[in-house]
Amino acid sequence: MQIALLHYSAPPVVGGVESVLGHHTRLMTTAGHHVRIIAGRGEQVDERITFVHMPLVDSRHPDIEAAKAELDAGRVPDAFGGLVTTIEMALRDALQGVDVLIAHNVCSLAKNLALTAALKSIVDAGTGPRLIVWHHDLAWTTPRYRAELHDGYPWDLLRTAWPGVTQVVVSELRRRELAELMSIPDGQITVVPNGLDAETFLKLEPQTRELAGQIDWQTAAPLLLLPVRITPRKNIELALRILAALRESCPDAALVVTGPPGPHNPANAEYFARLKALRADLGLEGAAHFLAELVDAYLPDAVIADFYRLADALIMPSREEGFGIPIIEAGLARLPIFCTDISPLQALAGKEAVYFSPDADPRDVANLIADKLTGDATYRLRRRVRCAYTWQGVYTERIAPLLGKE
Repeated sequence: MQIALLHYSAPPVVGGVESVLGHHTRLMTTAGHHVRIIAGRGEQVDERITFVHMPLVDSRHPDIEAAKAELDAGRVPDAFGGLVTTIEMALRDALQGVDVLIAHNVCSLAKNLALTAALKSIVDAGTGPRLIVWHHDLAWTTPRYRAELHDGYPWDLLRTAWPGVTQVVVSELRRRELAELMSIPDGQITVVPNGLDAETFLKLEPQTRELAGQIDWQTAAPLLLLPVRITPRKNIELALRILAALRESCPDAALVVTGPPGPHNPANAEYFARLKALRADLGLEGAAHFLAELVDAYLPDAVIADFYRLADALIMPSREEGFGIPIIEAGLARLPIFCTDISPLQALAGKEAVYFSPDADPRDVANLIADKLTGDATYRLRRRVRCAYTWQGVYTERIAPLLGKE
């Protein structure tokens, strides 16, 4: 599908809408669409995405600023009609072959009303692509913009529901405001929130990104981390049984064991085989992840540190420890700690961990974890962000359906 995105400016110009534009174009391109950006300022920052420079689209073009000064005073300048015609002709050229045009804030703010009017002319002629108008802000409902607005044309274009266009807003507040402003039903307005690139925000290593994708970490809730080598004294079988019990109340719970079998005892390979058999018996394929199955070599420290940023809690069911480095790592990473009540771990975590016996009933431990995390506001918000506000999730659930099929 050929898709164009329209805004006054585009990356590398810094701004909220510009950032959203950058994420949207990347996601659409990755999904296989042919994407172009039409803007008055910006540059081509991705060789896959065409940048169409159209100077009069810029809100800061001298001719547009001069017209805006008159418009802000309630006067339509003599040059306005000519600007509209010039922009319309340039837009029509830039939109050749485009199936869907997404206009960000162009139909919302009075930053460049000649551009708004040109786009409305294309819509009225019925010769342009399908139009999605994307409202981040609404001039007519925001007091700080009120002095720029007046009754009549062209200001009324910003409070009129254009026929045949798809209305998109970024929040429920904007949906209520737009519905009231344009007298249209809430159901005719789609909410598409902004998001974040979680892997970039968390500064994940390339190898971590690959592994995180393989285990589908964003859907795990909670994601338990067990950063140990695979040896019997680590009591990993208890962690598997705890996970199975936890999934009765938290069906998306998952576990990551980061280490390989211990290198000094051949029996560790047999222990690993027993663990994988137990995983199958408990129905935990796809939920209990041994990274040793995904990589042959030891993972770098930077990748292990990344998993502390991805995880929701540390679980340490060890029967024996000389020290317990994961406890202090979890402390620095602000992870809740669930560990056995053996002396070395108690000495490190003190009162800041939830303890259980190495021979505890897995269901009892699962209940401890569920109660602790569901009562933790930080965990609840983190889970919601991870599930609903990552750019990939926003694209898959909200944006792709808007685009439709070719």
